[in-house]
Amino acid sequence: MTAPLGFVGLGVMGEPMCRNLARKSGRSVVAWDLRREPLAKLAAEGVLAAGSLRELSQKAELVFLSLPGEKEIREIVKGLQGNTVVDCSTAPVALARELAAKMPFADAPVARTRQAAIDGTLSIMVGASEALFARIEPLLRCMASDVTHCGPPGAGQAVKLLNNMVLAETVMALAEALAVAKASGAVDPRVLFETLMKGSADSFALRNHGMKALLPEVHPEKAFPVNYMLKDVGYARDLARSAGLELGGAGAIFELLKETKEMGLGEAYHTAIIEAVRRRRAS
Repeated sequence: MTAPLGFVGLGVMGEPMCRNLARKSGRSVVAWDLRREPLAKLAAEGVLAAGSLRELSQKAELVFLSLPGEKEIREIVKGLQGNTVVDCSTAPVALARELAAKMPFADAPVARTRQAAIDGTLSIMVGASEALFARIEPLLRCMASDVTHCGPPGAGQAVKLLNNMVLAETVMALAEALAVAKASGAVDPRVLFETLMKGSADSFALRNHGMKALLPEVHPEKAFPVNYMLKDVGYARDLARSAGLELGGAGAIFELLKETKEMGLGEAYHTAIIEAVRRRRAS
């Protein structure tokens, strides 16, 4: 009999990912989270709630993680020493390499939105051995429309961190452009963004983060928050520094995200950086 799949971390992304895994994998799934609410919701999909991490570890051979960051990953992995771990969190490259040296491990961070997690159309970037990737790819495709083997352990995290770094810097540029348009009155903000979409400044970030969040001033909680983007850009800077590089753009958005968090907006969607942009006044 095939052992159940395990899933730890049922937050904004983890809950819908676990749901799709249960619906599409043809395998039973056992999950664990500190909160009972998502476990109760997933019970309708046949997902079994483990009473403890130890119980999950004993029932499942292969365990997926979707956790906030390095601290939580390290704590959970202590209880999964006999399991194969597929970490879908976003974490440092060095951590992925460290864990892969100790246990069967793949880093498989996800990109795109919560809606993509719900729809099963995430993009997953994987760092793993060829053998482990071949084993987990069909399972990852239950949650994603794009699954890319980026290289050995750590490579998936490297691509994800650099993706988020580029996205954050692009959103910063859009926030600054919008702030100038509004403060100067030189051009209608909607006309600005709609015209940018017709030229070389067009981008996924403009059409989504720009048009759907920055322009209407909508920065909801329970989306991808300032706190998460600050963490990811920090990890990207750490990777750069380990290679002997200091990145100006990444440094600028890191400081802007810090300022936004200090304004009490850490849980708001990361487009809330426009509030910190507005607060910076010319001397």
